[in-house]
Amino acid sequence: MMKNYTITVNGNVYNVTVEEGTTAGSPAAAVSSAAAPAQAPAAAAPVPSVPKKPAAAGSSGSVTITASVPGKICKVEASAGQEVKEGDTVVILEAMKMEIPIVAPQTGTIAGIEVSVGDSVESGDVLATME
Repeated sequence: MMKNYTITVNGNVYNVTVEEGTTAGSPAAAVSSAAAPAQAPAAAAPVPSVPKKPAAAGSSGSVTITASVPGKICKVEASAGQEVKEGDTVVILEAMKMEIPIVAPQTGTIAGIEVSVGDSVESGDVLATME
């Protein structure tokens, strides 16, 4: 079974195809380089369209910001009511000893932050909502 992943390293976007059940030394893994933008787009990582955790009542906005990978919240950069621009960092997620900025998908206002520093999250969990 083959799985496709899009990986961004230092602003370079790579499409990786991996055959499940193979080892690192086998020739079954193929990497192809895609056109790399100056700054990797926020949509480079697959994000499920249905959040796994519902947003807290009273603070939900029409747009959800979700975790792209499982990890631990190491910093919350934005607060409820704050104006943000598309691409502004809202939360920093730590996964596999890397800090991953989770950014606003569009310009708007943060309606609510659904996580706190130290929280463990799964891929697809709602981190924040915005209007």
